[in-house]
Amino acid sequence: MFHERGQRQSDGGVLPMDPIPTPKQWTAFGAEPIVTHASQTILDNMFFISGEIPRVTTYEKGLARQVRRVADDAPWEPDPLVVDERFLAVHVRGKGLVVFSACSHAGIVNVLHHARASYPDVKLHAVMGGFHLSGETEEAIIPDTVADLRDFGLDVIVPAHCTGWRAVHALEREFGEAVVAPSAVGKQFSF
Repeated sequence: MFHERGQRQSDGGVLPMDPIPTPKQWTAFGAEPIVTHASQTILDNMFFISGEIPRVTTYEKGLARQVRRVADDAPWEPDPLVVDERFLAVHVRGKGLVVFSACSHAGIVNVLHHARASYPDVKLHAVMGGFHLSGETEEAIIPDTVADLRDFGLDVIVPAHCTGWRAVHALEREFGEAVVAPSAVGKQFSF
């Protein structure tokens, strides 16, 4: 995750993303970074942080224009899968698992498959985060995503930032306002 990342533009150039501070920089900020590929639990096993999210769907292919480079003088190389993305989950007593995803570059359905596999005996109660379904390429998979989300029996779906308005409306049409609650700055959710 500490490599420089960017997005390939239509003219062939690359728009770099803001860099992620290195572990050494985090230490200088006063943090105690733990760099690992493995899943783990934190805060007395209250929260689960996933490891790499397996890609099991055929349609969630990552970000076609995502690139990275390993050094300032290295060439940009394709990085569509963004394999270092993780999700956070918490088991809420009496409800089930609440899954928090960032931008779901792995695909929100892949995220939920991994959450279910990680906690096979716990109901999936809610999912919250960006589902990365905005933009021409991503909007094409909205119908597959909505159809596959049915299989998880979610009680609450909270689409955020990069989900896109078309996907939010498709989710609301399928699951209704009682299940779909779009996120917004300052909005609070209780589970």
